[in-house]
Amino acid sequence: QVQLVESGGGLVQPGGSLRLSCVASGPIFSINGMGWYRQAPGKQRELVAAITSGGSTNYADSVKGRFTISRDNAKNTVHLQMNSLKPEDTAAYYCNANLSAWRGANLYRSDSWGQGTQVTVSS
Repeated sequence: QVQLVESGGGLVQPGGSLRLSCVASGPIFSINGMGWYRQAPGKQRELVAAITSGGSTNYADSVKGRFTISRDNAKNTVHLQMNSLKPEDTAAYYCNANLSAWRGANLYRSDSWGQGTQVTVSS
């Protein structure tokens, strides 16, 4: 069973920083894209940042210049460094991985999600 586990959320004052981490575990063969999404109350889930296995990145306009996504392919880990946080960054943040995993002797493709970690930016 593939699992994605996030950590690093919490309460921070405006202008502060947080670093989110996500570790993928289980019978994983390979991981293609990884990313972070967020969902605020009453709003749709939106892409925050994504990174390919080769290291190419993509950011939402609202976080460009403030957030940095990185990954460690050997450890199946993706991080999100969030600086200059604003109250509008408050949301549940979810890790996502597009991967191939083993089920018995067969490979299957999966779009896997973590359980989410809460980020609250408030004074």
